[in-house]
Amino acid sequence: MTIATEAVERDRLTELAEIKALAVDGPDDQATARQHAKGKLTARERIDLLLDEGSFQEIEALRRHRATGFGLEDKRPYTDGVVTGWGTVHGRTVFVYAHDFRIFGGALGEAHATKIHKVMDLALAAGAPLVSLNDGAGARIQEGVTALAGYGGIFQRNTRASGVIPQISVMLGPCAGGAAYSPALTDFVFMVRETSQMFITGPDVVKAVTGEEITQNGLGGADVHAGVSGVAAFAHDDEAACLEDVRFLLSLLPSNNRETAPHQASGDPAGRLTRALREIVPASANQAYDIRAVIEEIVDDGEYFEIQPHWAANVVCALVRLDGHVTGVVANQPAAFAGVLDINASEKAARFVQFCDAFSIPLVTLVDVPGFLPGVDQEHGGIIRHGAKLLYAYCNASVPRVQLILRKAYGGAYIVMDSRSIGADVSLAWPTNEIAVMGAEGAANVIFRREIAAADDGDAVRAQKIKEYQSELMHPYYAAERGLVDDVIDPADTRSALIGALAMLRSKHAGLPSRKHGNPPL
Repeated sequence: MTIATEAVERDRLTELAEIKALAVDGPDDQATARQHAKGKLTARERIDLLLDEGSFQEIEALRRHRATGFGLEDKRPYTDGVVTGWGTVHGRTVFVYAHDFRIFGGALGEAHATKIHKVMDLALAAGAPLVSLNDGAGARIQEGVTALAGYGGIFQRNTRASGVIPQISVMLGPCAGGAAYSPALTDFVFMVRETSQMFITGPDVVKAVTGEEITQNGLGGADVHAGVSGVAAFAHDDEAACLEDVRFLLSLLPSNNRETAPHQASGDPAGRLTRALREIVPASANQAYDIRAVIEEIVDDGEYFEIQPHWAANVVCALVRLDGHVTGVVANQPAAFAGVLDINASEKAARFVQFCDAFSIPLVTLVDVPGFLPGVDQEHGGIIRHGAKLLYAYCNASVPRVQLILRKAYGGAYIVMDSRSIGADVSLAWPTNEIAVMGAEGAANVIFRREIAAADDGDAVRAQKIKEYQSELMHPYYAAERGLVDDVIDPADTRSALIGALAMLRSKHAGLPSRKHGNPPL
C-alpha cells in the first residue's frame, strides 16, 4: 500500500468516524436539553436502559431522507429520526426501534418508515421479539401520502407478526392519529404518566367538533388508557421503571411461537403445602377476598406479573411461574364487583387467553364467579358478543388448560371459565365449590315459586327449599360424581396438584381442524 493510499484510507476512516458521531450525537445539545426538560430520555438513552449493556447493534444509522420541498432538501439528518437495530435482554435477542423526537419531532417519513419496516422484517425472520419505543409526532406532513403509506407498511407487518413473535409497544411521548393503530395491533402497550399520550383526534379537534374541552392527558394519557379504555396494559411513573418492567416481561416470554418460554429453576418446592389458602378464602360464597393473595400463595416464590391491573379489575390475568415453568393465570376477583364477568372483563381475559395460546403458555383458571353482570347497559353494550369472545378464546386454545373451582361457579359464567365441557384438560375443585345453574336462593324462587306463594309462612318454606336445593344439586361432590370435576382437593394441596397436572400435560398436542382461520366474535 502506497503512502498516498494510506493517507486516503485514513481520511476516509476519519470521515466515517465523524459521520457516525453525528448520527449518534443527534442534532445538537439544545435539542437533547429540551428533551430532558420534558422529563424524557433520548432514543439512545432508552435503548441503553432496555437492552443488556453493550449489546446494541444499530442498522441504517446513516440513512437520510431524499424528500424535497418545504425546505426538506436543506435538512437531511442522519438516522432520519429513528434508531433501529437489535441487542439482547437477559442474553436473548430482541429487536428495537426508537423514535428520536429531537429530529423532525420523531415524525415518520419515507426513509424513517423504511428503516422500521426493515427491522420488523428482521425480527420476524430471526424469530425474536420486537419492542417499539414510541415518541413521535405522527406522519411527516411535508412528505404527504408517502408518509401515510409508510404507516400502512408498519400495520401490515404488525399483523403478519401477530402470534409469531411477541410485540411490545412502549409509549414515551405523543402518538396521535393513525400512528396509534400500530401499538393497538401489538401484544402489550406500556405508557408513562404525564409524558405519553395516545389519541386518534387531539383535544383541539374534539373541541371543534363536540365542544368538549379536555387536556391531552385527560383525553389519552397513561391512566386513561390503563384504567378506562383498556388500550394500555401498564402505566408507570417514569421511563426507567417502565423499561425495567418491559425487560421483566420479556424474561417471561418465548422468543417466538416455535419455542417455549424460558424455564427458571426455583427453590420453591413443587410439593409445598398451601395451608394458608384455607384461611385466605372464606367458606361463605358471599364474602369477598383478594384473589391476588391466592395467586401469590400458589406460585413460585409468591411472584406474579399482572397484566392490565387497572382495567376490568373483576378479573385478574397474570404471568407466573409454577415449578419454574411460565404459566398464564386467569382468575375471577371477588374483591371487585363480586367477581362477575362483564363486557370489559370478558374482553380482557379473552385477549390474554388468546396470547397465551399463541405462544404455548399453559393456562390455569381460578373460578369463583357468580355469573355475568345483569343490566340494560351490559345487554345493549353487547355482553353476549363480548362474553362469546372469552368462550371462543378458551374453546380455540390448544395449550394445556387446568381449571380450579374455589367456591361458586354459576350458570354460563361457569361454562365460559374453562369448564370441562369446553375443553379444559383437568378440572379440580375445593370442598367449598358450588357449581350450579344459579345460586340456591334464586333457583328455589324459580322452581318452588308456587309452593312458596301458597304457603302460610312463605319465608320458612323458601328457606327449606333453598336448603333442599343446596343439598340435592349444590353439594361439593355433585359435579365430581358426574365426571365434570376430576378431583376435589384440599386447598393445602393446590400448588402440588396444579404443578402435577401441568407436568403431565407438558407434551400435549392437540390437532385443530383444517381451515384458513376461524371467525371469532370481534
